[in-house]
Amino acid sequence: MKEGAPPLITLRLSVMMFLQFFLWGAWYVTPYLFLGKISFSGTEIGWTYSVGPIAGMISPFFVGMFADRFFATERIMGVLHLLGGAIMLAAAFYMGTETPSPLLVNLIFFGHMLCYFPTLALTNTLALHNMTDAEKQFPWIRVWGTIGWIAAGVFIGLIGWDADIKMFYVAGIAAFVMGVYSFTLPHTPPPSAGKEVSVRELIGVDALVLLKNPSYATFMFSSFLICIPLAFYYQMAGKFADSAGLASPAFKMTFGQMSEIIFMLVMPFFFARLGVKWMLFVGMLAWVIRYALFALGADDRVAWMVLSGIILHGICYDFFFVTGQIYTDKVAPAAIRGQAQGMLVLFTIGLGMFIGAQVAGRVENYYTLDKSSIEADQTKAVELKAQIKTIEDTKMKPVQDKIEELMGLKGKAPHERFLIQMTGGSGNNSAEIGSLNKELAQHRDERSKLVIQLVKWRQVWTFPAIFAGIIMVLFALVFRDNAKPGAARTLPEVLPRDEFPPPGH
Repeated sequence: MKEGAPPLITLRLSVMMFLQFFLWGAWYVTPYLFLGKISFSGTEIGWTYSVGPIAGMISPFFVGMFADRFFATERIMGVLHLLGGAIMLAAAFYMGTETPSPLLVNLIFFGHMLCYFPTLALTNTLALHNMTDAEKQFPWIRVWGTIGWIAAGVFIGLIGWDADIKMFYVAGIAAFVMGVYSFTLPHTPPPSAGKEVSVRELIGVDALVLLKNPSYATFMFSSFLICIPLAFYYQMAGKFADSAGLASPAFKMTFGQMSEIIFMLVMPFFFARLGVKWMLFVGMLAWVIRYALFALGADDRVAWMVLSGIILHGICYDFFFVTGQIYTDKVAPAAIRGQAQGMLVLFTIGLGMFIGAQVAGRVENYYTLDKSSIEADQTKAVELKAQIKTIEDTKMKPVQDKIEELMGLKGKAPHERFLIQMTGGSGNNSAEIGSLNKELAQHRDERSKLVIQLVKWRQVWTFPAIFAGIIMVLFALVFRDNAKPGAARTLPEVLPRDEFPPPGH
């Protein structure tokens, strides 16, 4: 950390990362489980996953410019999170009305994301500003964002809100907490305060100059492209895990974030030995392996392949995206560092994820039986859905209700349900509960054999596997790492040194 920084600075930044990703993870993993109940179609749910990337394309440059020039980063974060929390609560309230419009719901989500997405770049900017050795320090702080995401998933799942409107209330309240907390964070003043403002700077054009660096341009273009197959994972992996018969799919999805913690902690070791290029390459390779595992394990519902693909998320995310954030901080001069992180969000989570969400939706529809133009496929889909509903209503639900009764969950408050689930209850009925869980697993397997047939998952996952493989090969051939492994700020600056202050923190 910076010389003279408060001794609790690491803790304060870690809490910031925890809250930042807790509020996102509280609602973003399984919204489709609730939205389907209020008559959202697959296309409309696809747009739920598209409004964030659209917001990512619109907001980061503008807000990054304000963070760089006019207002302290922590204050912008505070205002945005308070506003975003109010909008999320408005969305939750509206979805609780009798006939909510999917279009209006998605527009409200869009407003929330306009407030949230800029803060992804701002938290990185604030954290990196308060470090002296980003390669060693940033992973240890960023890992708390992953822990926050996991905590949200575990909390929502254990209290049974992963298909309930209450998940959106949790997200809104968490955003308010993050908004208030942001004002207590280390003061991060605008590095370009007092400089004359131009229109090109207000729209973030200065950060585009970084693309004159061939290596950075290759990295940015590759990051944009890899986010197209990335959207398949965020949009469909949970649904696929459920179709493959994994119990508690929302919880199983957190295995990816758990592995992210492990790889985040060992990142400094690998970064010092591999350097930027091969860290990025290994991250891309993990994407290819993940989707290949999903494709190969789909038809026979091979649990270890599905789980392995989820667990690979640690390498997929850390080795590519966290490395990219550090690389961007090294390349960008201090005066435009906020814009540079915003540009990275724009090209990846914004443009790349938006295109990916649209492509993923179309690929899924193409290989979904009830979307098929073949009448026999549509007839089969109707029959399968009827059989699935029968199993859920007459076999699974009675067993689930009995388990809740024996564990003493019925009528309990959320925090009480959470504690009971975490501790396993009193243990007086453990034998009977164990027997019922085995019966429930049998019914779940019976249901899974039918659900997996509704979508041709092998074909769905083959597309992103091939796409990611092509990007990986092209990146390996074109990208040149201009920095020695473990070196800090040795990359050639693309802007003249007399235009901007030195990039040291």
